[in-house]
Amino acid sequence: MNNSSIGERLKYQRKIKGYSQEELADRTNVTVRTIQRIEKEEVSPHLNTIKLLAIALDIEVDELVALDDPKEETVKKKWLLLMHATPLAGLILPLLNVLIPLFLWIHKREDNPVYNEHGIKVINFQITVLILAILSFISLLTIEKWGFFIFISVVPICIGIMLFNIVYVVQKNKCYYPFSIPFIRLKKSRTFVLMALIGMTLLGSCTVQKQETIERLDGSVITKDSVTAKIHQLMDGAKIYGIAISVFNDNQPVYQKVFGYKDYPNRIPLTDSTNIYGASFSKAVFGVLVMKLVEQGVIDLDTPLESYLPQKLYEYEPQTSWHDDFSSLKEDSLYTKITARMCLAHTTGFKNYRWFEEDYKLRTHWEPGTKFGYSGEGFIYLQVVLEKLTGKGLEQLAQENIFEPLGMKNSAYEWKTRFDKDFALGHDENAKALKKDKDNEPRGGGTLETTAEDYTKFLTAVFNQELISKESYEEIFTPHIRIRTEKQFYEGEGKITDKYDDINLGYGLGWGYFETPYGKAVFKEGHGSGFVHHSVLFPETGKGIMIMTNFENGNSIFKELLEVILMDTYTPWEWENYIPYDKK
Repeated sequence: MNNSSIGERLKYQRKIKGYSQEELADRTNVTVRTIQRIEKEEVSPHLNTIKLLAIALDIEVDELVALDDPKEETVKKKWLLLMHATPLAGLILPLLNVLIPLFLWIHKREDNPVYNEHGIKVINFQITVLILAILSFISLLTIEKWGFFIFISVVPICIGIMLFNIVYVVQKNKCYYPFSIPFIRLKKSRTFVLMALIGMTLLGSCTVQKQETIERLDGSVITKDSVTAKIHQLMDGAKIYGIAISVFNDNQPVYQKVFGYKDYPNRIPLTDSTNIYGASFSKAVFGVLVMKLVEQGVIDLDTPLESYLPQKLYEYEPQTSWHDDFSSLKEDSLYTKITARMCLAHTTGFKNYRWFEEDYKLRTHWEPGTKFGYSGEGFIYLQVVLEKLTGKGLEQLAQENIFEPLGMKNSAYEWKTRFDKDFALGHDENAKALKKDKDNEPRGGGTLETTAEDYTKFLTAVFNQELISKESYEEIFTPHIRIRTEKQFYEGEGKITDKYDDINLGYGLGWGYFETPYGKAVFKEGHGSGFVHHSVLFPETGKGIMIMTNFENGNSIFKELLEVILMDTYTPWEWENYIPYDKK
């Protein structure tokens, strides 16, 4: 290093800035005497002294340090270009954007202070980029609407900054990286801290990578992108234009997405906070609510329900438009045997609803408790008894015991005026929007209004055995009746078969039941007013899925969704009448 060159450069830069020697000394920790001696070529200043002076003059160190060999400038540019350009390799393989400049910095930092300075700035920026990438991915999953724009904007902005610095370092030997977190500082090269941060970044990247896949029942994995692509393919093929899906691993939702429209004719998008008619998803919630009341001692599962009341149920004056009118049971000799367990397991002997009777009068068709027959009326019967015992309506009971504890703020068994702001319409097979039914009175078997987000909260609580005890969940998820009918409804509900004996198809309390090589499975579906839903949980594996659609033919893609996303080939799709759209 040439002393005269340093002295002349210092004097030149000082005068350009308009500083006296005293003013320059005031801006640094360097004394006036030292500055005078440097400018008079009396001393060879230490590198730290040169850095302090460069900072005070707002210039780069190499503008004070002369290079004896002109070729060194060319070599320096090549190394600097490598430091600034090689992080682009991170676009091909994540983490190379940090690892390559880190290697170059460790290798060259002692050769020239410029390499040290530039290397630190590049590494700080690239670690910051990794953190931003992780945070943007999290925002994509958690922040509605804006999360997508945050996610897609991070990479282009960072690439733009990198390209700017590649040009800047070639032309000026300078660099500028905004937003960088100073993990390494120029004064102290904290290699240990850096390596720790790199390790944390690697761990974080591995976590994100794990989140990018879904583990299926057989232990195989499928990428979330593949799931999304498959959903789009099936929606297009079946002409289903509105669907919400949540997939669970380890008892938690790991994939939550909505697709399509809440109002297809007007192309109004569906969101995870859009109100969706829950149909018979109502029964799954009601089953948990009843077990909560059993725990509270309100009723027993096996005590005839009418025995709790001071008078016959048919003697009560109806308080609703129809569902608590049991006057037709006056001549029925079997209904008095019905218990809460029978209502929840669909063994009351009632038809699904009274309007399926030719005379529209409710009656029992077999000895209660002996045979499966899906019945919403059984849930209504149990609900009415509970309301009379507690003095509270179903809506109040559900809010106090289920919705409020779980933060399901957009769920109810009756229509709320706040739902008017954002609700989905059901659609028929031709994608025609159906009129929304808003005047339903609360009924435990079928009037649930909810959202994809809220019902996912409910299923998460079920997975994690919240709200009620482990013993109560075991009661719910134990088969109380075997099912041997060909189908759940329609012409097959009266035909007996052994087709489902290998999975021990049956019904628990409000939930269906079957067995698999991976343990038991519990399911609940819903269908009505142009909405078709399905959910199935595998409690022993922590895996499951929820599907909600607002199209009448939504169930025509359920079979393939279950098989592709979870490798669930055990769900009795024929019994459910989930005929694939390309097989009809």
